[in-house]
Amino acid sequence: MSNMHHFGFDPKKFKILIAGLCINVLGYILMIGGGSDDPNVFNEGALFSPTRITLAPFFILLGYGVIFFAIMKKPKATIEIQETRAEEPKKEIVKDQKRKK
Repeated sequence: MSNMHHFGFDPKKFKILIAGLCINVLGYILMIGGGSDDPNVFNEGALFSPTRITLAPFFILLGYGVIFFAIMKKPKATIEIQETRAEEPKKEIVKDQKRKK
């Protein structure tokens, strides 16, 4: 039990999560702007620029994908612990059956 992690994130998962958050923030920063100080002037080139229409949403979706991956990724150590625990009860059952004979 001393090898169990009490929190679901190890340092590698935190780095992936922070990278996803940074990608997300970059997408939102790219989407900022396009407004005008004068309400009578409409600048459609700034408002509907390819950066705001295609590139920024791509970065936002990519960031959410990286965050989802960081949350769902299973650490290798946990898998090894589960495999060893699954094998141990089988050995005990076999020992108990031999004792009963």
